[in-house]
Amino acid sequence: MENKNDGHRKRLRERFLQSGLDGFLDYEVVELLLTLGTPRKDCKQSAKEAIKKFKKLVSVLDAKSEDLQQIKGIGPSNILGIKLFQSLSERYSKEKLEGKTLLNSPKEIFEYLKEKIGKEKKEHFVILYFDTKNKLIVDEISVGILNASLIHPREVFNKAILNNASHIVIAHNHPSSDPTPSQDDITTTKRLIEAGKIIGISIVDHIIVTKNNYSSCVELGFI
Repeated sequence: MENKNDGHRKRLRERFLQSGLDGFLDYEVVELLLTLGTPRKDCKQSAKEAIKKFKKLVSVLDAKSEDLQQIKGIGPSNILGIKLFQSLSERYSKEKLEGKTLLNSPKEIFEYLKEKIGKEKKEHFVILYFDTKNKLIVDEISVGILNASLIHPREVFNKAILNNASHIVIAHNHPSSDPTPSQDDITTTKRLIEAGKIIGISIVDHIIVTKNNYSSCVELGFI
């Protein structure tokens, strides 16, 4: 059994080295990551169960350790590959942005966010934190309907304070493909603007993103 597993791992890795992830099924990507922390045990079934539980690859890769370890065959050791991927992705994105002035207009923010949330079937709320030179410090994405009663100013401004942000752009997607701000969108925006005035960190725009289009509360005159 060990020889069989060794041969399968070798073929999986050789496929990746030869052609990247082209042709890989979602569970095979997870399996490849799990093998990094599993010396001998077959990881195929655990990888399939992970895709079944989280529905899609990106959800597995974004999952918390405790949630992944609810799957039979995934434990503190063989979770290494997935956690390594998460940490590397975060560091890569952060370092790639360092020293670059980005997102100077609603159009640029749309281009930045459309791949992240434009195609999502659920609403995703995004906070973009900028320094005094208008460089993006960090972004934060959460899933849920944007509603004034659900988005607390504390959640928005806490990371801004920790990262010495000068100003913030908030954004979210409309799965309906209509980027027109709703009354809830406008109410939430104004509420956060008032909270920002007290703290001294301004909300400079609220962008609504769809797959192919966007709207800006500033451009529409709501801010």
